[in-house]
Amino acid sequence: MSYALRSRANWLVPCAAVGVLSLALGQRSWGTDDARHWLERMDQALATRNYDGTFFHLSEGRVETMRIVHRVKAGRVTERLQSLDGSGREFVRDDGELTCYLPDQHMVLVEPRQEHGPFLGSLPHFGSDVDQFYLIESLPDSHVLGRPARVIAVNPKDQYRFGYRLWLDEHTAMPLKTQLCDARGQVIEQILFARLSMRESIADSELTPAVRTEGMRWVRQGPTADSAAPALAEYRASQLPPGFRLTVSGAQTLGGASVPAAHLVYSDGLATVSVFVEARPQPIAPGTEDPAKAAAEPPMQGLARVGSGFAFSTVVQGHQVTAVGEVPAQTVEFIAHSVRSFADGPHH
Repeated sequence: MSYALRSRANWLVPCAAVGVLSLALGQRSWGTDDARHWLERMDQALATRNYDGTFFHLSEGRVETMRIVHRVKAGRVTERLQSLDGSGREFVRDDGELTCYLPDQHMVLVEPRQEHGPFLGSLPHFGSDVDQFYLIESLPDSHVLGRPARVIAVNPKDQYRFGYRLWLDEHTAMPLKTQLCDARGQVIEQILFARLSMRESIADSELTPAVRTEGMRWVRQGPTADSAAPALAEYRASQLPPGFRLTVSGAQTLGGASVPAAHLVYSDGLATVSVFVEARPQPIAPGTEDPAKAAAEPPMQGLARVGSGFAFSTVVQGHQVTAVGEVPAQTVEFIAHSVRSFADGPHH
């Protein structure tokens, strides 16, 4: 079950590696004046500077070496994230479009990228009320790559969200090392730069993927102009963990699906959970089709690990509900279990 759910979740969270990096590097937060100042400097550096670096991504006992190239030219952002460890995966963002080259799956996945922050910084804006759920503080200075670094901690105040530790270069405010931590402070994943240079110019050739795409399947997915079926559009979470609120409500085409799923996003301003509500296939009348084929896709039920976060699936009123996010398991379970249809009444 967990393998099937994990595979399905990869459709629900396209280009999952990019999402993991966005979470682990460069989240914006409010706290003490000094910590806020350094995080704001980091935001500015990530969004506006040219940089080229190689880093190690450590998660679930595995280490992956990756290269990031980020260029800002005439207000246009182009980025290339490349795996250097054999899978051949590459992720290229050209302004508002993200293309995921996945040779190990013989697939190229294309989707709009609504966030304007770089791969190394998903930079949400949120108010001072986030202080209710996170403690932001400066830790003693350190060194990374032989450079002096400021250390910032963003610690969760409850069990529904993860925390972060960031080592920021003293001179550029770029994140040289980051850790994603659970509520007990245990490291879930870590990113550590082996090389990082701030460059005046970056050639187009360095932003061009090296993947050969002959014979690969191209899939376009993401937010769609089509609406989800009226029955799906009425689904909402009836209860939420403290601080989470609905920030996006729309429809999204998932993989090769013919009917858009309802897509809901709940966030506390830092952590984000996506919820997808899909119509279950109608039962096939006996004798009209191969029974084995009719039973080939049972509903997904249960929990799976997805990158640094979790996916949880259940069936609500005959519809498949999946919650996915870089949050603790109990958060996606809490939200998924609370989803229900409000077709017969108002909802908040």
